[in-house]
Amino acid sequence: MPRVLIATTNAHKIEELGALLVQVGCEFVVPRDLGLDDFDVDETGSTLLENAILKAVSFARKAGLPALADDSGLEVDALGGEPGVRSKRYAGPDATDADRVSLIVSKLAGVAERARTARFRTVLAFATPDAVIGTGSGSVEGRIGLEPFGAHGFGYDPIFLVGGHRPTMAELTPAEKNAISHRSRAVQAIRPVLDTWVASQPPTPSPPDPNTLRFPTPSPADLPTLRSPIGSPLDPRASQGG
Repeated sequence: MPRVLIATTNAHKIEELGALLVQVGCEFVVPRDLGLDDFDVDETGSTLLENAILKAVSFARKAGLPALADDSGLEVDALGGEPGVRSKRYAGPDATDADRVSLIVSKLAGVAERARTARFRTVLAFATPDAVIGTGSGSVEGRIGLEPFGAHGFGYDPIFLVGGHRPTMAELTPAEKNAISHRSRAVQAIRPVLDTWVASQPPTPSPPDPNTLRFPTPSPADLPTLRSPIGSPLDPRASQGG
């Protein structure tokens, strides 16, 4: 079974992608499995697509394995599409999820409910060390709430009203979120790329089963001819004298 690296050190993304990719016919590993916990990619792209490709290629080359990378963001219409590609860094490099949520809520203070439209977007990129194999994207529409609700999920989930009303993304169970999320839709979009790649890989040979090994019994003609100390051949098929 071919191995593919999930190219992120974000534990929440690893958990969600692991659940969403369970039906794909390959073995998924994470950076920790390869001693790459501290490997970081400078996300210099100006779009989610550019960053996803950058991460997939960088991890693939570092690990020597095909890699699947995710870049996601929240797009708030009243903020001109912010935070978008800067979603993780929007409140500063050391900000927490709570800091980022608080900043969005404060920026939208006084904005009418109908104008608080937003969406989550995910772009996935799949690459080998030599090439980008394919990409896929998914999004889910909603609104930004007045205050956070819910204890599940991560990031901006507590203020994202799915479809514009409660529950928030953070009030959904993991299974409920995975059924409708931007990340699950991105996985659906890239799934044909993954399936085609898996089908193109040579099968991994199975180790022999020791219970089914059979060794042929040599015939007399297969036995070596032995020689006496003076060089005359001795026939091992001859009976032993006494």
